[in-house]
Amino acid sequence: MPHPAERSRHGRGWFEKLAEAASNLTSSPVFYCFCLLLVFAFIVAHAVGLELTWQLLIGDIMTAVNLLLLALLKNSERRAEHAIQHKLDSIAAALLEQREGHSRQAHEELRKAIGIEDEF
Repeated sequence: MPHPAERSRHGRGWFEKLAEAASNLTSSPVFYCFCLLLVFAFIVAHAVGLELTWQLLIGDIMTAVNLLLLALLKNSERRAEHAIQHKLDSIAAALLEQREGHSRQAHEELRKAIGIEDEF
């Protein structure tokens, strides 16, 4: 299976855009409040002694949110990791070529790598 950053060469696909949006949403105070409400609802369901069905429903919702976030956030992490590695490779190549006296091509690659997060 190819690396997520290498799947689409012509920009981000729908899953990459969704993963980016999920990353932005999960780092917001709104999502944190949503998670607090879920945990609070779970605690209240146990404390009040609601039917087991309600307790299971709240627990299942929390599990589903966790699984979806795991997949989406892992995708964002892999794309960021790939972009950082590409930048490091470009810096190393530019330094090596500069040391050898052939700095034109590596510096051009380095300029392209600096804007890599826009591509991935």
